[in-house]
Amino acid sequence: MLPLLLVWFTLVSLNQPGICLQHRQQLQPVLLPNGCDDKCGRLHIPFPFHLNTSCASVSNAFHLSCLNSTTLYLHIGIQSYRVLDFFSDGILVDFPGTGISTCRQYNGLNSFNFAGNDYLGISDDNVIGLYDCEDSSLCKADCETNELPDCDGNRGGALACCYPLSDHSNWHSGDGFSSFAKFGCRGVSSWVVPRGTNSGKRGVKLEWAIPRNKSQGLCASNAVMVSATTVEAGVRCSCQDGLVGDGFANGLGCFKSCIKEGQEAYGGECDNSPKRTQRKLVIVAGVLAPVFILASLLLFLCVLKRPVKSGAFDIDQAHYHSTISFRKACRTRLFSYRELDGATRGFDDGQKLVDGTNGTIHAGVLGDGSHVAVQKVQCENERDLIHVLSRIELLSAVLHRNLARLLGCCIESGYTLMVGYEYPANGTLEEHLHNNSGQEFGLDWYKRLSIAAETASILAYLQCEISPPIFHHGLKSSGYIFLDVDFSVKVAGFALLCSSSTTGLHVQKNDVYDFGLLLLEIISGSKHSDMPSLALQKIKSGKLEEIVDPSLYYHEQPIFRREQIEIVADIATRCLLFGGDGKIGMVDVAKELFHLAKESTDGGSKKGSALEETFSNSSLLQMISMSPDSVHVPRIAGPV
Repeated sequence: MLPLLLVWFTLVSLNQPGICLQHRQQLQPVLLPNGCDDKCGRLHIPFPFHLNTSCASVSNAFHLSCLNSTTLYLHIGIQSYRVLDFFSDGILVDFPGTGISTCRQYNGLNSFNFAGNDYLGISDDNVIGLYDCEDSSLCKADCETNELPDCDGNRGGALACCYPLSDHSNWHSGDGFSSFAKFGCRGVSSWVVPRGTNSGKRGVKLEWAIPRNKSQGLCASNAVMVSATTVEAGVRCSCQDGLVGDGFANGLGCFKSCIKEGQEAYGGECDNSPKRTQRKLVIVAGVLAPVFILASLLLFLCVLKRPVKSGAFDIDQAHYHSTISFRKACRTRLFSYRELDGATRGFDDGQKLVDGTNGTIHAGVLGDGSHVAVQKVQCENERDLIHVLSRIELLSAVLHRNLARLLGCCIESGYTLMVGYEYPANGTLEEHLHNNSGQEFGLDWYKRLSIAAETASILAYLQCEISPPIFHHGLKSSGYIFLDVDFSVKVAGFALLCSSSTTGLHVQKNDVYDFGLLLLEIISGSKHSDMPSLALQKIKSGKLEEIVDPSLYYHEQPIFRREQIEIVADIATRCLLFGGDGKIGMVDVAKELFHLAKESTDGGSKKGSALEETFSNSSLLQMISMSPDSVHVPRIAGPV
């Protein structure tokens, strides 16, 4: 058995020890110098960028120049941009005309007059500060939580207007900064905020890519082709899991990555040398022989004294024959099994929130007082573990207000795989629907409608905006949907280990059907096994009121609210009847619930804006915000 433990929780101490601690903020893949080992000043230049035209590359568009061996420049047309840093998918540049010793608090809208070409585009990882705007409707309050340094490197004060380019409501790929002139803005500054972090770095990140029509033979044999985000019809190469490199056939390609002696090693360094191994074995045997018996006795005594079976996993050997890169997967805190076992009282049944197809989830409290929900999933072999690590990497890179955060992992031999989730203050949705939360009053209709809309929205977002798409595979109100202090949704408990034979369309159907069951539970306050057939029968006979939760006082509700309940019941019916054959998808469902919740007159504007913030980092908002009859449901690719 090869186990893994992951943890999601509300409050996290960043000072806890862990093998992955040094990589907590390392969300970008390691960048290696290009084949010519080009360097300018402190910057090592990765493929496809290059200084020497004889160095292997894919286009002269990535040619750079180094001034005085210290300052690197990217040339686009007649304009030169000082290079500040590199990313696996982009290059960070300064505004033109800004020298090393100068820093402008803001620049004119037309000072950065590049919008994009076939190889480069303004990345939507940038967060824009806008100044002196006449129309503040484009400003987004949520992006002000990012740490955006001032010119002196210190954290800057609150921006007059903050706008993340990942919000495509007022800016679209291919637009330049001058597009903000229509809002009466006169100045702009920019920071790149890599996904998975909230720390910005001054400059403009340009995403790079290769035109798809020039991509034949582009990628190495052990790499895959991925689409660019902001470069139209652009692609890049990405190494398969467990491998590092640039992924390009004309570059370094891909090679093994492993952990050796506490450091990440690459390629041939991951292969054990027989001579070196034998030499080490002789030395070690000679040193350890005198104390072998004593060490064995001490180990035996420790095992006897331990209340919980440890099975500690050797991290130095945890590269699993060089098939897994822990730099990719372990982005967060590493926990011991003992710590999680203590938090959940030995995974006591009284702490169990749910036992479903995605594993069990137990509630617990860590030593520092943080509340945690720990999901247990069984890994049978190395293949399972590799699959789970790839899903962990994908989930931990997604930041969304309705997604419970994945904040840690732990690997222990002899134990099951465990995944932890953020456990917000208001517990699970089930506790409130069935009045197990200890509150005098249950959830009113508006809260239930908002919860339904937010849940559908995050599922649609993960299926349509994340590549590869993420499906839930078993949505329930018990341990998979949590509520924060404002009753906003936090979805958790995703299936980390799925059958490879399951198609993307099939799991999408399952999610839609499960969501239909959830809607019936929200309406009725009941989750009896016969509820679907009973509900369909009552709805068909026009007796919906007979299954509505009595605490909603259906007959005392105003007409518009009763109509809302009926519409949601109709959506639930269609999910159950047509979700299985793909005639209705999560985007359809999210669209209808989004409009229904937004049109509700008794929730106030705060909740309405929160619903829009659910999509604030996604072009899906444009799709959802269209009229209910004008949305084209995108084709869903294979599952994660």
